[in-house]
Amino acid sequence: MKKLLTGLFLLGACTWAAAQAWPTAKPIRIVVAYPAGGVSDNVARALADKLAAQLGTPVVIENKAGASGSLGMDAVAKAAPDGYTLGFAAVSPLALNPHLGKSPFDPQKDIAPVVSVMYSPVLLLGTPASKAVDFNALVAAARAQPGSVHWATSGQASLGHIMLEQIQSVAKVQITHIPYKGGGQQMNDALGGQFEVLSTNAGPAVLQHIKAGKLKPLAVGAPARLDSLPDVPTLAELKHPAANLSSLFGIFAPAQTPAAVVARLNAEVNKALAQADLRAKLDATDNVPTGGTTADFARQIAQESENNARIIRAARIQGD
Repeated sequence: MKKLLTGLFLLGACTWAAAQAWPTAKPIRIVVAYPAGGVSDNVARALADKLAAQLGTPVVIENKAGASGSLGMDAVAKAAPDGYTLGFAAVSPLALNPHLGKSPFDPQKDIAPVVSVMYSPVLLLGTPASKAVDFNALVAAARAQPGSVHWATSGQASLGHIMLEQIQSVAKVQITHIPYKGGGQQMNDALGGQFEVLSTNAGPAVLQHIKAGKLKPLAVGAPARLDSLPDVPTLAELKHPAANLSSLFGIFAPAQTPAAVVARLNAEVNKALAQADLRAKLDATDNVPTGGTTADFARQIAQESENNARIIRAARIQGD
């Protein structure tokens, strides 16, 4: 027993020492689970620059897109738990994809949440094909002619699809789902009036279309109204709290990463998010900086996973 206790003490001491030595001059790799050039990639790169300056070691970005973020997170799950491979992604690969049989890793056993970085609001937008002046008018049109309103999302079992199903359930209406495989064609068809409404993440390009009068904002999925669209109510305000969803993004590490390293990472990301220039960069893209503790982030993921599972079961949603 004495030898066992001694061994455990030495192991703990070694782990603590390794964590205190982190990071060395070895580069830290952040796997971004989405393509280069998008809003999430740009935010990850800005954050990487801040972390490199704060930690005094290179921080490099590697884009590994595919399978709705699961491909990149799988690379993180299988990496050495030494603090030198991290992931940047929405929580969907942990809280949504597994309920659809789309996860190559165990989100509870293989991934360690570190810190939330931002939430990306989801906008519900009317296209030139829609005569609805607001969200309630859209629901009224769907009720008057079941199936006549067509709602485009980024894909089957996407966050937008979850929102749609929740609204249908509460409002007792029938809306036709139009799933796309990506945002580019979806936006082109929206501007061409190929359907009445779409759900999409907020961003500079979307805001330009709104300002130009090509798309009409009907509602937003977010904890609060956006500064850029102060007159647009949240879905919670419109009596659809369960549909009031936004994309929460954060930093993740492989499971078994030393707790001291996770704590240091959490502190450094919070420090970066407190800086005015990074917050301004996020605000300019309609993404809202978050931060907070590792425990809070883990609780948010668990709650979203539970909610998604319930909605998926009730609506019998299946993945592609």
